[in-house]
Amino acid sequence: MSARWDAIVVGAGFAGSLVAQRLGAQGWRVLVLEAGRPADSAAATATAYRATAGGTPTSPYPHSADAPSPDVGDLTGLPDGGFTATGYLVQRGPLPYASGYLRANGGTGLLWTGLAPRMHPEDLRTADLGHGRNWPITYRDLEPYYRRAERELGVAADADQQREAVGLPIPDDYAFPMRAIAPSYLDRRLADALDGRTVRDPAVADPATLTVTATPHARNGLPTEPGRPGRPLGSPCAGSASCVPVCPTDAKYTPLRTQARWAPTVRLRTEAVVSRVLADGTGRVTGVEYLSGGAAHRVEAELVVLAAHAIESAKLLLLSGLANRSDQVGRNLMDHPVLLTWGLMPRPVGPYRGPGSTSGLEAFRFGAPRLLRAPFRIEIGNWGWSWAAGPPQTEVTALLGAGLRGKELRDRLGDRLGRQFSLQFELEQPADPANRVTLDPSLRDGLGLPRPVLDYDLSAYVRRGMASARAVSDQLFALLGAEDHTRYEAGPQWPGRLEFEGRPYAYRGAGHAGGTHVMGDSPVNSVVDQWQRCWDHPNLYAVGCGSMPSLGTSNPSLTMAALALRSADRIHRDLLALRRPVTLPATRPPGPVSASVSASVSGPAPSPLPAPSTPPAETIRESS
Repeated sequence: MSARWDAIVVGAGFAGSLVAQRLGAQGWRVLVLEAGRPADSAAATATAYRATAGGTPTSPYPHSADAPSPDVGDLTGLPDGGFTATGYLVQRGPLPYASGYLRANGGTGLLWTGLAPRMHPEDLRTADLGHGRNWPITYRDLEPYYRRAERELGVAADADQQREAVGLPIPDDYAFPMRAIAPSYLDRRLADALDGRTVRDPAVADPATLTVTATPHARNGLPTEPGRPGRPLGSPCAGSASCVPVCPTDAKYTPLRTQARWAPTVRLRTEAVVSRVLADGTGRVTGVEYLSGGAAHRVEAELVVLAAHAIESAKLLLLSGLANRSDQVGRNLMDHPVLLTWGLMPRPVGPYRGPGSTSGLEAFRFGAPRLLRAPFRIEIGNWGWSWAAGPPQTEVTALLGAGLRGKELRDRLGDRLGRQFSLQFELEQPADPANRVTLDPSLRDGLGLPRPVLDYDLSAYVRRGMASARAVSDQLFALLGAEDHTRYEAGPQWPGRLEFEGRPYAYRGAGHAGGTHVMGDSPVNSVVDQWQRCWDHPNLYAVGCGSMPSLGTSNPSLTMAALALRSADRIHRDLLALRRPVTLPATRPPGPVSASVSASVSGPAPSPLPAPSTPPAETIRESS
């Protein structure tokens, strides 16, 4: 008779890999089910990417007909405005959800940018500022887990800069694992022109003072403590300029780095598409059903963790008919709409070197203006016009079409490409229950499972943020003496085009899906509690950005990692209670579980499990 698994983790991306690592380190037996295929090495993926001549971000990774990956190439703008959508996601508008994600081992964490800023404390209480939802925890609750996540990911940043420019309450004695990534030549030129200058946001009277600030990166640089064991992992950043979709030197963190440290009690099964979470009549989850190899399988566990991506985890809860007493499963779909502006600097600035962005402008993320318009942070784009107007080949094609050849062509290319730069305004999108993921039984994928159906729009609050961002951009270009080439023309390149107060705008998706199994302080209006545990099912967790009640303006991967580590501590305690009832003192505040947790347990310190040499055989039954 085979044993039950202690935990099943659905999804092997950021959150799932971290939860599995922490539980395995405690001796728990964990089965990780990943819908996608195994990923190749970074070097092999880089070779595949070069072979595609710079395709879309998911292009060099393994794809599966059973687990399709939504891609930005699925969207096309129409000549008279609007958009069409093909592919896996069913888009019902009125605007497109403009981000893709990767279903493969490691998930979208394989092709992320590597930027790892913390959220600002204000970002966790957006409802108090008149928009969206508050978190059931504070920044103070999250801060120790930020530090743990930064160690796990190997974050490079300057703590003093983050305190001064961003206003983060980082402990005085804290140092990030890596020193800040060096600013690019473009960053330095912008700092020379902008630091200490002011611009006006039309939403408020007081001007904002500018400071070019290094962005935290989960990327190898110089260790803060030379000789510290385990740092850095992989090679130092070599400036390959292909972070999206792949770092060929493994300098950028990916979930595969965490998976390499999984204990022997953690087992990964790829190409296993979970189709249903199983629960008994009491509401307790008993396991999952998954599809693999043309057959349906059932596997049992004491506890289940959904970490499949904000859209996929919501889809799975809806398929299973679970955790939706609040009617919030699938609702509050968020992203960071990115307004891009681009132009030519007066002199060459050395684009297409290093990470896509190494510095930014942080003054518009917080404060009184967010009462009136969506806040935004500004990334300085090192990769020329590639995201905004196309890769360098686009410029080559245009000049060839204009009849340029030989030296004249080379000179013109050198001049124009060498002066390209862009600004990326990453806007907050507050939680809105009308933006949602649903299922339509008539629209099914290759396995016969319903495809996600998306309803998505941007509120007037977000659009006012776009208007402020564009006004700030105009002033920045003037201070830089730069030629503004920004154009949002209706057509194939801009499916996310819109008009606001008579002016055209357009956005790209940042790949930062959130909100679809939102965290809260009551089962009446949220899906999971502060530990990302489903209110309706005491042994079912939904972890990841889908739990986040707000995204603020920072890339969410670091916050997702911190939340996953926090939940893993709670899951460990839950499993201890299931395996051997324990009594914690009533006065003990919730917090990180450490090796000393057994000191508060009556009687001898319990061992989580008799440590097996291999995980148990799965309890698998063919479905009828």
